[in-house]
Amino acid sequence: MKTLLLIRHAKSSWDDTTLPDRDRPLEARGEHDVAKTSKRLSQRHARPNLIMSSPAVRALATAKALAKGLDNKPKRIVMNDRHYAARADTLIAVVEELDDTLRCVMLVGHNPQFTDFAHHLSSEIIEMPTCGIAEFTFDAKTWTSICKTKPVTVDFDFDSPRSPSG
Repeated sequence: MKTLLLIRHAKSSWDDTTLPDRDRPLEARGEHDVAKTSKRLSQRHARPNLIMSSPAVRALATAKALAKGLDNKPKRIVMNDRHYAARADTLIAVVEELDDTLRCVMLVGHNPQFTDFAHHLSSEIIEMPTCGIAEFTFDAKTWTSICKTKPVTVDFDFDSPRSPSG
């Protein structure tokens, strides 16, 4: 079995409009939301052997916060330039190149690419909100085969929108 977790980065800050897009940090709400997402992942007993992240500041901060909150700490977080502004077919190629000894991998990145990729794997997923978790389990021995088969299970988890007062 192979498990793929797709997680869209937490809410980023637009306070400094002079920052290049890759350098935008998380805003306070994003930091709060990623802590809650990390707790939900831990409660689901997520056990990624590897976390791959876009090199963008907001994505890497999300990946680090998620790793910190998991009970079973992954051995490493790998930055992958192909996660930033990648098309869904590029993300498929990234997954197909994964080491087959890995059973569970988490990718942290951006929209619209993550929505497109998640929708490719399951038509049930229409939109990946910030800190959204799309978890796919495949009856597969190799990562090259997962994008060519339907997942055995699909779980989609995200925090509901906050009320204006929240």
